[in-house]
Amino acid sequence: MTVNSKPTYLVFGDFYTFLATGEDTNGKYSLTEMVMQPQSTTPAHIHDRFEEAHYILEGEVEYQLDDKTIVATPGTFVQFPIGQAHGFKNVTSQPAKVLAFLTPPGGEQFFAEFGQKVNLPMSEEEKQKLLVPPTPADFEKFVELAVTKYRVQLAPQL
Repeated sequence: MTVNSKPTYLVFGDFYTFLATGEDTNGKYSLTEMVMQPQSTTPAHIHDRFEEAHYILEGEVEYQLDDKTIVATPGTFVQFPIGQAHGFKNVTSQPAKVLAFLTPPGGEQFFAEFGQKVNLPMSEEEKQKLLVPPTPADFEKFVELAVTKYRVQLAPQL
């Protein structure tokens, strides 16, 4: 199957396409393609149930890992063990494409539950119509779902 035939969700302007879910991998891992918009940021947070790793396909992503900063370019692999505070940002003026691995799977379902399901491919004009700034209520819902259901802890900004 191609990326265009897999479920994709829009979350705060970024596209999350589920390439393989826990159901597909007999509960071993999940694989999600993230397309991060320019200057898109994921605030520092901590997982207590799964490990996460990213492989950069396109663009440049700055990672804050505890007290370290890493600027990752295509071909870079970055791993976040359980309990490690991490946040990341697309630091360029172009979209960044990242493969995100979670083991065990399940955390990716947050994006399905919170995000807006979209169909790919879509034109740039269609994408631009979807890229609206989030409201304070959107952020509240995002944090509440992440903390209560998915046990993600928000970390102090690194």
